[in-house]
Amino acid sequence: MNVTSPIKDLKLLDLLAELADEFDVPGVAAGMWHAGQVSFACHGVTSIENPLPVDEHTLFQAGSIGKTFTATALLMLAEAGRVELGAPVRRYLPELRLADAKAEAEVTLLQLLNHTAGWEGDFFPDTGEGDDALARYVASLDALAQLTPPGAAVSYNNAAFCLAGRVIEIVTGDTYEHVIRRLILRPLGLRESFFFRDDVMTRRFVVGHRPSADGGLQVARPWTLPRNGAPAGGIVTSITDLLTWARFHLGDGRGADGRHVLIESGLRTMRAPTVQMPGSAFGDALGIGWMLSGIGGEWLVGHDGSTNGQEASLSFLPEQDWALALMTNSSPGGLALNRIARRRVLAACTGIVEEDPRPESVAPETLGVYAGEYRARGMRCRVGVDQGGGLRFTLHNDPELLAMMSENGEVPPSQPANFQAGLVAGHADRYVFADGPAQGLTGTFIRDGDARVRALHLFGRRLPRLAG
Repeated sequence: MNVTSPIKDLKLLDLLAELADEFDVPGVAAGMWHAGQVSFACHGVTSIENPLPVDEHTLFQAGSIGKTFTATALLMLAEAGRVELGAPVRRYLPELRLADAKAEAEVTLLQLLNHTAGWEGDFFPDTGEGDDALARYVASLDALAQLTPPGAAVSYNNAAFCLAGRVIEIVTGDTYEHVIRRLILRPLGLRESFFFRDDVMTRRFVVGHRPSADGGLQVARPWTLPRNGAPAGGIVTSITDLLTWARFHLGDGRGADGRHVLIESGLRTMRAPTVQMPGSAFGDALGIGWMLSGIGGEWLVGHDGSTNGQEASLSFLPEQDWALALMTNSSPGGLALNRIARRRVLAACTGIVEEDPRPESVAPETLGVYAGEYRARGMRCRVGVDQGGGLRFTLHNDPELLAMMSENGEVPPSQPANFQAGLVAGHADRYVFADGPAQGLTGTFIRDGDARVRALHLFGRRLPRLAG
């Protein structure tokens, strides 16, 4: 492995220090790979209550980046002939019960992995810490409303990935965590990646942080996710391991010892578009487990991850042999840090410049068709019109999510979040946020056959419009 010159490492460290100060992020780690060279930079501390220096071996929660491990494991099982991605899930899990009988019979493994399963996706009951956690979780999926038929539309779906994790358990006869360790972590030499608290707590790890009532930061509690969330976002890892994971997906499918882990064409399949989603907050298309954004005539491949007070980001450009991993312990400040750091590093390394679409001012009477309330499990949003020609989004926190993020399970008091947005010129029904930590993120309003606005695509989720 070649190492970049100290000056390049120093510039990356200076960038992290600048952005951490601007966005109130106590600790951040970055790892970059470009044209055969690796660079790490770490800044700040693990916790404002018990500060220890962050280094390249400090553990962070990677959140939904863990979905890429679940997807990769299923590609490996498909390569071995043990599953077919186009097969109905009920071939492997005949006891599956969903609210919609047609979806229950027809939803495929691929639709779980590209967020087109169609049911409400933000479902976070705690089913315990036993080896039956995923089985018990899947047994409760019939509580979720089916918003669209399988394959018909993209809507970010944590629950679908938990179901995919249960399929892995059924096919292999082992727990999800043990399978990921056997198939992926050990062959790739990812020795700093874990799922269980007992493994994490003996090493240096960060805690999350969120804004406090007085405008400062406070430690986010509880620290962990329920065990059933492992396939959707339960992995804990270091920046060293996360960058190694990106390099594996840039490579030829071989592990740390040179042995075959996944056929190279399988890696290419994962980052090829399976469904288009122009205007989404996550990019322009979805591969298998990966989000794809068209930039500079190429696909920028990546995935972000959010947990309670932690934000992570992983991006790579195969044609440029470039990858960047970022992990922070503050939310929402880490979102802005990750977005800006990625853009600056990408431009410096490749000359490719990412630019946000600009909101345009529109007559308030024209915007009235979008006003209303939109809701699905996990998210509720009211859209209003301001007299300046923009849109006002008022996002209410979901009580189930708040309870999960509280140590005693009680719903803490919470104020709604407000965002300003505007329509994007030249793109019918597409909007872009104009300020705050979501600045630059896009979404769309969705019309039905009679051209009426029926749903809102917000932060990757499809929220039906309420009547009235």
